[in-house]
Amino acid sequence: MNILIVTPYFHPENFRINDFALEFKNKGHNISVLTPIPNYPDGKYYKGYGLFKKTREYFDGIIIYRSPLIPRGSGTNWMLGISWLSSILGNLLTSIFLLKKTFDLIFVFGPSPFTICLPAIFIKKIKKIPICFWVLDLWPESVVSAGNLKSGLIPKLLTPIVKFIYHNSDKILVSSKGFIESIVDKGINARKIEFFPQWAEPIFRPVEKRRELLPKIIPKESFKIMFAGNIGEAQDFPAILNAAKLLKSEKNIHWIIIGNGRRAEWVKNQIIEYGLQDYVHMLGRHPIEKMPDYYALADAMLFSLKDEYIFSITIPAKVQSYLACGKPILAMVNGEAPKIINENKAGYTCAAGDYKSLVDNVIKMSELDNSDLEKLSVNSLQCYINKFERDMLLNKVENILKNQIL
Repeated sequence: MNILIVTPYFHPENFRINDFALEFKNKGHNISVLTPIPNYPDGKYYKGYGLFKKTREYFDGIIIYRSPLIPRGSGTNWMLGISWLSSILGNLLTSIFLLKKTFDLIFVFGPSPFTICLPAIFIKKIKKIPICFWVLDLWPESVVSAGNLKSGLIPKLLTPIVKFIYHNSDKILVSSKGFIESIVDKGINARKIEFFPQWAEPIFRPVEKRRELLPKIIPKESFKIMFAGNIGEAQDFPAILNAAKLLKSEKNIHWIIIGNGRRAEWVKNQIIEYGLQDYVHMLGRHPIEKMPDYYALADAMLFSLKDEYIFSITIPAKVQSYLACGKPILAMVNGEAPKIINENKAGYTCAAGDYKSLVDNVIKMSELDNSDLEKLSVNSLQCYINKFERDMLLNKVENILKNQIL
C-alpha cells in the first residue's frame, strides 16, 4: 500500500506514530508523512529546523513533508491559538504539493489538535481515496476540560468541525472504548468505529534493577511508588501530595516523581511546604530510553487524573507502558483505565481525587509479601501481552487498512 500519514507530531518528536510508520515500512508498504515542523514538547523549533528549513527530509527510508508552523512558545492561550491556526494553514498549503503524488489511503494520527485531519480531507476529496482516522483525544470534550470551558463559544464552534471530520473519515479507530458513545452521538454510524488501543514502545519491558539510579536518600528496602509523565493540571497533584502528607509517618514509603510540566514548580514548593523532602523525590525529566530502568526500581507505578468526564473515558498511554514493564499499578482515576486494572488484577484503584482511598491502597500494597506483589506484576505483564501487544495490534490495523482499499 502507498500510505500517506498525516500527523501533528513525528520524528524527532517521540510519539507512537513513529513506531507505526517504521513497522509498516518494514512490512513493505510505501510510507509518506505530512507533519508540521517539530517543536513538541518545549514549544520551540528543534535544532536545525525553522519555519521554512528542512521542509523535506527522510527518516529511515520514510519521506517527510514538513509544513510551516509558528511554535506555541511559552504556551499562553494567545500563542496556542496562533500556533494552531498556523498549523492548519501550513498543512493545507503543503497538502497542495502532495496532490501529484499517488496514495492508496490516508492514515490520520489524532491526538490534539484534531484539525490535523482537515488537510487529509482536502486530499481525500481531490484524489478520491479513503481516510482512516485514529482518535486518541476526544474533541471538543478535551478542549473544554483543559480550558475549564463548561459552555460558551469555543465548544459551539468546534462541534461542527468535529462532526465534519468524523463524517469524512471512512474508518474511525478509537484508543478507548469510552470514545464510541460520544462519536455515535454526533451522528456517526457505529459500524465504522473500531477499538484500536495504543501499545507501548518496544523498549518498555521488564529489566534488571540498576540501584545506582536511585538517590541515596531513598532506602533500598523502602516501598517505592513512582509517577512518570507530565506534571500538569490533569494529573491532580494536589490529591497525590495530600496522600503523601497523610503517609508522612510511614517512613518506609517513598514517592518518586519523574517528568516535568507546568505544575512542576508548584509541586516542588508544596513538597517543601508540607515538609515532605525526605519522602517525595522529584528526579526531573529523563529520555524515554531510560524509563524502563527507572520503572524497574519501583514497587508500584502511580497514575492519577482529575474527576473530569474526558479523563474517565480515556486510557492514558502510560498504562500500557506500566503494564509492559510488568509493574503493579496504583490508580486514582475514574472510568476505562481502572476497569482494565481491576479486571486483570494488575493493581489497586480508587476514584479520582479520593486521596484517602489512595492512602489505604498504598498501605495495603506495601504490606503484601513478595509473592503476592509478584502476582500483581505477572498479571500486569500478562494483561499487556493479551490486550496491548504491539505486533498483534499492528497486524490488526494492517488488515483494517487493506480492507479500506479493496
